[in-house]
Amino acid sequence: MRTLLIKNARCIATFDHADAGMAREWRDASLFVRGHRIEAIGPVADLPQTADEVIDARGHLVMPGLINTHHHMFQSLTRAISQVQNAELFGWLRGLYPIWVGLTPEMIYVSTQIAMAELLQSGCTTSSDHLYIYPNGVRLDDSIEAARDIGMRFVASRGSMSVGQSQGGLPPDRVVENEDAILKDTQRLIESWHDASHGAMVNVAVAPCSPFSVSRDLMRQSALLARSHEVRLHTHLAENDHDLAYSREKFNCTPTQYAQDLGWLGHDVWHAHCVKLDDAGISLFAATRTGVAHCPCSNMRLASGIAPIRKMLNAGVSVGLGVDGSASNDAAHMVNEARQALLLARVGRAMQAPEVRTDAHGQQRTFFGCDLGPAEMTARDALSLATQGGAQVLGRSDIGHLAPGMCADLALFDLNALGFAGGAVHDPVGALLLCASPQAAYTVVNGRVVVRQGQLTTVDLGPLIERHNHLAQQLAQAAA
Repeated sequence: MRTLLIKNARCIATFDHADAGMAREWRDASLFVRGHRIEAIGPVADLPQTADEVIDARGHLVMPGLINTHHHMFQSLTRAISQVQNAELFGWLRGLYPIWVGLTPEMIYVSTQIAMAELLQSGCTTSSDHLYIYPNGVRLDDSIEAARDIGMRFVASRGSMSVGQSQGGLPPDRVVENEDAILKDTQRLIESWHDASHGAMVNVAVAPCSPFSVSRDLMRQSALLARSHEVRLHTHLAENDHDLAYSREKFNCTPTQYAQDLGWLGHDVWHAHCVKLDDAGISLFAATRTGVAHCPCSNMRLASGIAPIRKMLNAGVSVGLGVDGSASNDAAHMVNEARQALLLARVGRAMQAPEVRTDAHGQQRTFFGCDLGPAEMTARDALSLATQGGAQVLGRSDIGHLAPGMCADLALFDLNALGFAGGAVHDPVGALLLCASPQAAYTVVNGRVVVRQGQLTTVDLGPLIERHNHLAQQLAQAAA
């Protein structure tokens, strides 16, 4: 088997503990890979000195590859479109549905590779994608083939929309599908592509889009189908106030009650956003081990609000990070997403209502959010969401931290870069989020170097960007 040696790293942060602050951080260390698995981590002198490929990691931070738990990669074609730059969720969707109806199989393939190229260059090694619109012969296979060709570990979520405007849904009727056809195609994809083995490069998930675009019956049938094949379930839930109001008006319940009634809670389920998850919902998610994909940039971009992530974590909810669609972020940079999770959590704490407490001398004092104690989230907490948290949400025990036997999914960052000057000398791990968000120097997926010295090794990026820009213009012009 081919071997890879990451040698003389300034710091190897393993994130191998449930408490990120307790995870081992090796200084002046090496990491040895055989095949697709990590074989050893430790002091330079204790590890092999040669391998089929050796990366001199002097001055670099080495950490687990980052994990993106929610994305809509096709939206790379419509980011920064002027008519929805200032819209909230429902208005944003209404403005984009008429454009997305023109999507083609080539557009899906190319936009998926563009999104994955961005992710890989930011140190992300595993990504889910939620494709829920299938016009003009588009298939989820187009995304899966793009992931295979670029070399990214992939959770392909077969999304769907079946309730159009004529039935009280949000999407126009021309972008929805027949429910029997949805279920049949989902089963085909699971049987064709899903791999449950250690180091699997493709998983398939079952993912009806949202409460405002599919029927309750499709939600129930999707859950039954997923569990009969032992694959995971994914959808959007409680994203903003309009989402909340829709559930109350149409179903006379909260989003969490809606999910519970339809069998959409459990260790095999993860929901995107959950910005408006209330205390009862958080408790139910924790009790059922239901996961959450936290998308801070998108939640800010669409003015959805601040998800109560600290409450979720304290209750025991599994939380990962997601960049969400590239038209609602409008980027796919996982280090920056972790940085925004850190900063938004701290802003949210500062905005908490003041509390009146009695101090040690019996005097009443008013405390504001920023005075109530330790920071809402640390840099290591946020990076933990982006690594081991993401692995838990996606149901993967073979990725998310560094240890012998784990998949060799790695991200290396050059601590001598300008953005780290004066920061990495104090704390190389904390500096990754507290300084400017960097690109990865190297990204390794399943033991294969797919980014080397900041450049993709698997695709020629120049022609890909050129083709993507042409298709983006073509898509917008067709809608106009």
